[in-house]
This record gives sequence, structure tokens and C-alpha cells, in this order.
Amino acid sequence: MAERFKKVYTQGVISVIEIWVDTETGVNYLYRKDGNSGGLTPLLDSDGKPVVTNEFDSVEFKVEK
Repeated sequence: MAERFKKVYTQGVISVIEIWVDTETGVNYLYRKDGNSGGLTPLLDSDGKPVVTNEFDSVEFKVEK
């Protein structure tokens, strides 16, 4: 069974920003962690609509460190 969420981007060590993609809907989520706190929210485009990655199964994402 494939994992539902895939991490496609990461930045930082202590103060971390990540982008996760829901493999069922294609919706991108922004995750922010700083120390002991963190939050998750849909990633929005300039029109305020959720960013959706289509056909991401055929694309190899490079996770940046």
C-alpha cells in the first residue's frame, strides 16, 4: 500500500519548512516547525486556491536538505 502523504520539499534544521502532497487528492500542504511547536495548512496560490499537484506519481521529486 502506498503512503498517503509524500514529502516533496524540506528546508532548515531547527526551524523547518516542509511541503507535503496528499497522494489521493494532489493537494499540497505547508508544514512549519520551530522548536516544540508546529503547524500544517494547505498551500495556497496567488488567488487563494489550494495548490494541487496533478500526476505527481510520474514525477520524481527531489527532497532538498
